[in-house]
Amino acid sequence: MRQVRVTLALLGATLCALTGVALPTTATATTATITNTAADPTTPAPKKLFSIRDDRIKESSGLAKSVKHPGIYWTVNDSGDTGRVFAVDQSGKVKAVLKFGAKVTDVEALGIDRDGTLYIADIGDNKENRDQIEIYTVPEPETLEDQDVKYHRFDFTYPDGAHDAETLLIEPGTSQLYIVTKSLKGAGAIYAAPPAPSREGTNKLSKLAPAPSGVITDGTFLPDGQRVVLRSYTDVATVAWGDTPNAIARGAAPLGQGETVALGPTDTTVVVGSEGPNSAVYQVAIPAKATASAPPTPGATPKPAGSSDSDSSSSGKSHSLRWIVIGAALFALIITVITFPPGRRERRDRQAENDRLTGQGPPTAHRR
Repeated sequence: MRQVRVTLALLGATLCALTGVALPTTATATTATITNTAADPTTPAPKKLFSIRDDRIKESSGLAKSVKHPGIYWTVNDSGDTGRVFAVDQSGKVKAVLKFGAKVTDVEALGIDRDGTLYIADIGDNKENRDQIEIYTVPEPETLEDQDVKYHRFDFTYPDGAHDAETLLIEPGTSQLYIVTKSLKGAGAIYAAPPAPSREGTNKLSKLAPAPSGVITDGTFLPDGQRVVLRSYTDVATVAWGDTPNAIARGAAPLGQGETVALGPTDTTVVVGSEGPNSAVYQVAIPAKATASAPPTPGATPKPAGSSDSDSSSSGKSHSLRWIVIGAALFALIITVITFPPGRRERRDRQAENDRLTGQGPPTAHRR
């Protein structure tokens, strides 16, 4: 047994030398685990801000944080309502109703740009049979009171047929508009409006990229313009914006038919809401990566131009795997030698030594 332990120790040292991977002691492994756990930030629990307690708001399907009025959120009803927008304070009371007079079909999203222009997105299409969709703009008023407001209407069509959608994104710096389609099977897609859409004729959307996974029901750009938060029925996702938008973190959201998301009271939070009477609005933390990438080792050799992280990672894994396979084969060979009976030559040598000690001669070979 001692021989086995010694052999295994030698084998372990050999594998470490070949692969460059240290075999930590129990104490070392435990310390590393505690350190990593302690380094992970604790995500605050969702905080209920208010409930919308107005009988006129039965299906809140869009939410936007006011630019001109602190503590105010704008919301709209789902399909079946007239053209109007509600201002709600943080006690859940309606402070003003803006009526813009348009005949809407299925309003599903609401956005606001840095100048305080509200965008009412009539983009819902459950049956996917609409020839076009509309987005209306109205100015955020200087005073909060019920009033009729003027509006502008912009018509859009998709390049690949009708789609259902519930998400309007407004890029903070340029007011560029994006629509994220909703798909119950597979992922939706992100479509971009023209940089300066016209109120004359129909504007053609262009397909930008696939949407992150999930049934996307709302979204908002964060103030930096580099990230987007997308809402689904079950969670919120932080998306790194670019040529290929990519979800970099996800976080749980309060249960219910999650329909809305907007900027929160602080720079690190968003608010989320759901449909139905007396719908609650919660403040949740913007999902972020738990740990950052390790900084490069000082003096490390730079990667050749054109190489990618994935190529380097794959090459390193393949190299380590090759040595691990060799080590495993060596281990199997040693175990075989230790465990199984000696071979024919060893038996013959052992018999010869026994004959020498007992004074017996070698056995006579049988002859044919």
